[in-house]
Amino acid sequence: MSNLELRNRDKIIEELKVLIKKATIEPDILTDSIAITREFMDEEDADLKIAQRISETTSIKIPAQHSDADRLFLALLCEIVRDERALY
Repeated sequence: MSNLELRNRDKIIEELKVLIKKATIEPDILTDSIAITREFMDEEDADLKIAQRISETTSIKIPAQHSDADRLFLALLCEIVRDERALY
């Protein structure tokens, strides 16, 4: 693994640690984020809309230029909603 890849991996890990810490302190973040994902997931530019609404309504701030960690978080939210829908 190159130095650039290692730094990128470390950055992603740090961003995810901050997210996990915030979600642990404020459990409503995940509930709210999943509800937002349900609302926008099937729309055009869903990731952008989901990120924007999460940033507006929670302490999680996702910039317009999504980092790898942001994309991973958004993909995870969509996966959770898809799995939830598959159950019903």
